[in-house]
Amino acid sequence: MSEESLFAGKAKGLYKTLCLDEWHVNTVGIIVGLFTVLIMAWWRPWGAVGAVRNWGEWVLYGLGIVGHTPKAFLISSGSVIGIGFVAGAFASANLGQNFAIRVPPYLEMCKAVMAGICMGVGAALAGGCNVGGFYNAIGNLSASGFAMWLGLIIGAVTGLKYLYWEMEHVSWGSGGAKTFEFPKWLQVIVGIATIIGLVWGAYAYSASTKSYTASLGGLMVIAAVLGYSMHRGRWCMIQGFREPHMTGDCKMAKSVALSVCIVAIGAAVLKYPVPQRLNGVRETFSSVVQAVKDEDSHIDMSDVFDNVDYLDTLQKPLPVLDKINYVRGTFGWGGVVGGIIFGIGAMLAGGCGTGTLWRVGEGQIKLLIVVPFFGISNALMTNWFRAAHFESSGKLGSFVYMPDTFLGYGGSLLLIFLVMGAWYLVVDWNEDSNKLIVDM
Repeated sequence: MSEESLFAGKAKGLYKTLCLDEWHVNTVGIIVGLFTVLIMAWWRPWGAVGAVRNWGEWVLYGLGIVGHTPKAFLISSGSVIGIGFVAGAFASANLGQNFAIRVPPYLEMCKAVMAGICMGVGAALAGGCNVGGFYNAIGNLSASGFAMWLGLIIGAVTGLKYLYWEMEHVSWGSGGAKTFEFPKWLQVIVGIATIIGLVWGAYAYSASTKSYTASLGGLMVIAAVLGYSMHRGRWCMIQGFREPHMTGDCKMAKSVALSVCIVAIGAAVLKYPVPQRLNGVRETFSSVVQAVKDEDSHIDMSDVFDNVDYLDTLQKPLPVLDKINYVRGTFGWGGVVGGIIFGIGAMLAGGCGTGTLWRVGEGQIKLLIVVPFFGISNALMTNWFRAAHFESSGKLGSFVYMPDTFLGYGGSLLLIFLVMGAWYLVVDWNEDSNKLIVDM
């Protein structure tokens, strides 16, 4: 075999691994955890509901239901994350040569409407979808994530029981399914073009003179990696709540538990106020003050100090990421009930918040129907809750940042590891015992 053919074979093997093969679920869980920490270090945690809510607000604005102009699609950080996520999944589907326009049966279209409404309402009550309300909430050391986690388990089981009932009693709506496929060579070209478009978009954002806009490129690219990875591994969190009670398969649940622990470790590092982080800033400021004094000893520096905003922060250790990120006031009935409603909706949809978006990226029309109803219902509920101060007044539950309690950072991490470890062990035990399987 010539060196050229050997190299070509290696290149094909790499393409097969990166673009054609389905990635192992644990590999994806680790990648998702690491890039979740990276996006937090870049700017802020990510989520799915922020994107669909922004899109839903534009629909409501167009219909004249809301008077204020929503933030533009390409400027809203949540929307940019959603666009990047879908684009990443779209690139994966095309490079993997399995993109197609998949029209579901009529019944599934109807379920998509109800699914979107349930997911929007549930996410508003819980303070986020499965990402913001559960995954990133626990990962960001917020107790509210445990409330939604419990609700998601109940919601997934309830939704599964409904689906079993539907299989036995509903015969209408099985027709209408269609699939429109595209040439494989065209899909590869489109996939490459999508990646080029993402890189161009990131550079276009970075060229902005506004710091907010210039930071959006990183959010979009990291979200695209998340979307690409989840699609390649068919990584959908609702499967982690459904499969242990449907088939006994626990791989997704264990992967999600592992990923949550990775995010929690990263959040603890980013949110812990390390004193040394501002040491260079303090030294620079002190040297400037001393230089001014040396230049003119008659200057009263107290007047300067009184007029410098946030000067007191120079005396305090600061975290990289503000601890309030993804800490919501839903540690209570809001998180649990929201998780139940969201879980039922995700079961009807066949995908959670992230699963919905990456399935849109591979051409699933059912999930494309879910998105607008998800966004509109969440926008309506969220605007109502904000206007009535439901969350801030404690009507949905409590704000609990676990490190601020007796647990501290070490105790908070230990609690997360114990709960996720217990979940891991229970689903692993159930895979062999089938004790938690829901019968048809």
